[in-house]
Amino acid sequence: MLELLSLTAGYDRRAPVVRDVTLTLAPGEAVGLLGPSGCGKSTLARVAALLHRPDSGRVVIDGEPARGYRHRAPRAQRTAFGVVFQQPRQSADPRLRLADLIAEPLRATGRPEGAADKAAETADTVGLGSDLLGRRPHEVSDGQLQRACLARALILRPRYLVCDEMTAMLDASTTAALVGVVEEYRRETGAALLAVGHDRVLLDRWCDRTVEWSELGSRHDGLATAKPPVERSPSVR
Repeated sequence: MLELLSLTAGYDRRAPVVRDVTLTLAPGEAVGLLGPSGCGKSTLARVAALLHRPDSGRVVIDGEPARGYRHRAPRAQRTAFGVVFQQPRQSADPRLRLADLIAEPLRATGRPEGAADKAAETADTVGLGSDLLGRRPHEVSDGQLQRACLARALILRPRYLVCDEMTAMLDASTTAALVGVVEEYRRETGAALLAVGHDRVLLDRWCDRTVEWSELGSRHDGLATAKPPVERSPSVR
């Protein structure tokens, strides 16, 4: 279980964008976090994935409090998360070929053996052809680059996926394909999902429950606009 407990966070302690928010993800659960741009939901997602230290509150991962953030987090905790951001071009090193971008978490965690083969295998699972792996970000489309970023997030087989507006810049067919990849991975591994976005229709179809940001501040139970689970169609650091 992932527990975000009474979190306050932001980039200016005098004006935090996240104030005393509590949200939980049960094992294997998909939770949608719905809110307008600029409300703080992306900051909360970064805190959840141990990429940003909160001003106060706790992140608890499978019963163990987070013991650091970013590079200071223990390897076992930081590799429990796979993160996909909204803008792939801002989250991809433009100097890297896609194969190296996908394999980056393996090398960063001291597992370079067989990295090329694992990158190619993971690329195939996200629908990224082998002919694209030698290209750099500026040589592929946004959709192709986002597939590579999703592959990068999956290559360490994380227990938690954080998708922060992952499909906001993509067309409908690519959105459906990437959501399908995430759901297939979750079926295989039992991973939980925090999907951040402002598209209620997508979140309601994708997730077991949708939490509205506006209600998190007044109801700290993380159960806003809950709905029963629905049958889903098949589909670092």
